[in-house]
Amino acid sequence: MQKTLLREIILEQEKDRQALDLGIKRTALALLSKQISLSHAVVITGIRRCGKSTLLNQAIDNFYKQGVYYLNFEDERLVDFEAADFNHLYEAFLAIYGERKVFFFDEIQNVPKWEIFVRRMQTKGCKFFITGSNASLLSKELGTKLTGRCVSIELYPFSFPEYLSFKGYKLQKNALSYTAERARIKKHFSEYLRHGGMPEYLKYNEATLLKHAYEDILYRDIVARYNIKQVKALRELGLYLLSNIGGTFSYNNLSKILGVRSMNTVKSHTDFLENSFLVSLLNRFSYSLKQQFVANKKIYCIDNGLAESIAFQFSKNQGKFLENLVFLELRRRYAEIYYYKTANNLEIDFLIKNGKKGISLIQVADNLDNEKTRQREIGALARAMDEFKLKKALVLTEDSEEEIKLKSKIITVQPVYKWLLEGIL
Repeated sequence: MQKTLLREIILEQEKDRQALDLGIKRTALALLSKQISLSHAVVITGIRRCGKSTLLNQAIDNFYKQGVYYLNFEDERLVDFEAADFNHLYEAFLAIYGERKVFFFDEIQNVPKWEIFVRRMQTKGCKFFITGSNASLLSKELGTKLTGRCVSIELYPFSFPEYLSFKGYKLQKNALSYTAERARIKKHFSEYLRHGGMPEYLKYNEATLLKHAYEDILYRDIVARYNIKQVKALRELGLYLLSNIGGTFSYNNLSKILGVRSMNTVKSHTDFLENSFLVSLLNRFSYSLKQQFVANKKIYCIDNGLAESIAFQFSKNQGKFLENLVFLELRRRYAEIYYYKTANNLEIDFLIKNGKKGISLIQVADNLDNEKTRQREIGALARAMDEFKLKKALVLTEDSEEEIKLKSKIITVQPVYKWLLEGIL
């Protein structure tokens, strides 16, 4: 690429960057601060429009006021940028700013073999902060040239505490102890449960922004990048998965439902959707890895607002949205999450393996007012607690709170909004 064009892009992007509204401070900024002194490249991944670029700019403004090299590769003028152009880019940076040691690259996966340049500059003492919205491409590249020289941080849409901050609500100590404050928090939670945490959508309250993000994922991140021929099948698959959050599936059944002959096609398309962070697949827990692989998987979406705008109405599926929200928070907190089926085929929504702390069980329900629902949820937990020899378990609901004692077992029933604020209050 011509150096004059690169200079023009650098200067324009820097002007636009400085004019950005950086919004609320993201929780992930604290994670970034711990990586400043390391020589490792910091790779921030996550779905489109979840705030990765804003997080980069918050990091620049908080930690590097003396100046960095910044470039966003989503710029259409960089569509033909190749690995060989990195040297021209570096020369353009030097000509504009002089020598600096820190690079911020946004959506770098658009450039093949970008990791070669990063690795070369790391040997010269340079630091890199990189974002990307494709897990597969980034992991492949990080696993070749940058093994052991990078750390990854996955950014999600707003958590509930971040949502409260975005809405201008300041959490007070012991807020849940006061009726008026608890009512305000519950009102915000009801809105968060339905609308999710995609920053741009919440800022402008325009559902078409979520639909545009979804279309970009399908067509720019998947169809164009992987040269997909069966576009109709991909669209139908995406719609089916988002319409069945919290449900289970097998690739064989999916291929029959969608009328796609090849089960491998369905699996590869599902992988593309997962690598773009749109959906997550949850394995059934088993001590046998083979059993985990062959068992049906559960489906979750990265954001409730996105699921509602694309797939189905919230009011008819509130319980599934509640379960989806719990899953997203569990992903923020833990590395190993599964669902579980007891020996008599009762389902536990979430089983968490937490290192030396062992196994925890969580069930999610709208409420336990209905006796049949209560018996099903508590009975399943009690059976699973017996199988794992556990004394405690948790049921998360929309608003119920109690403690259920079953001989030597204690099952705590807690509202999701209270659980989401643990450690904050």
